[in-house]
Amino acid sequence: MLKTNVSLVLASQSAFRKESLARLNVPFTCISPQIDETRQINEPIDAMVLRLGIEKAAKIRATQPNAIIIASDQSAECEGVTLGKPGNHDNALAQLTLMQGKTVSFYTSLILAFPDGNTQSHVDITRVHFRQLNQSQLNRYLTIEQPYQCAGAFKSEGLGIALFDRIDNQDPSALIGLPMIKLSNWLTDAGILLGEPCV
Repeated sequence: MLKTNVSLVLASQSAFRKESLARLNVPFTCISPQIDETRQINEPIDAMVLRLGIEKAAKIRATQPNAIIIASDQSAECEGVTLGKPGNHDNALAQLTLMQGKTVSFYTSLILAFPDGNTQSHVDITRVHFRQLNQSQLNRYLTIEQPYQCAGAFKSEGLGIALFDRIDNQDPSALIGLPMIKLSNWLTDAGILLGEPCV
C-alpha cells in the first residue's frame, strides 16, 4: 500500500521522468528548477550530473521547504565527447553517427532530499553498445521518433532499441532518465511506498 500524506516534488518537467515516477502510483507535483546546466572546466561527467541533481533539489527546496524532492540529471560520453540533448535533427544525426559501432556511457544522477536536510544521492552508469547502421537508417529512425530532447538522440523505450547491440546496466529505467529501482527502494525504506495505510 502507499502512503499519500507526504508532499513529493519531482524537480523536472521531463515527460519521460514524469511517466517513470507515475508508475509508483503515488501523488507528486512537477516543478522545473531552472538552473544553469553548464559543465565546469575539466569536470568529470559523473561529478557534473551529481552536482546538477543536487543543485536542482536545492533550487526547489527554496520554495518547497516541507516537500520530499526528487531530482535527477543525465549526460552521456562517447570517446571523450559529451552528449547532451541534441535539440534538432542535424545535431541528433551527428550524435548517432558518432556512436555507431561504439560503446557510450550514460550517467544518470538521482537525489532524494528530505525536509530535515537528509539527502540521498546516487549515480547510475549504463553502457550502451551501438550497432553499425548507415545514414539512411539513422535518418529514418530520427524522422520516426524525433528524440531531440533525449541525451544521445534516442528513446530506448521506443524504436531506439533497434540501434543497440546490447545494454549493460543494473537498472533499465535509468537510461530513460530516472533510476527507478534505487528510487523505489529509497521511498520504501522511508515508509512512503509499501508502508502502512494512511488513517
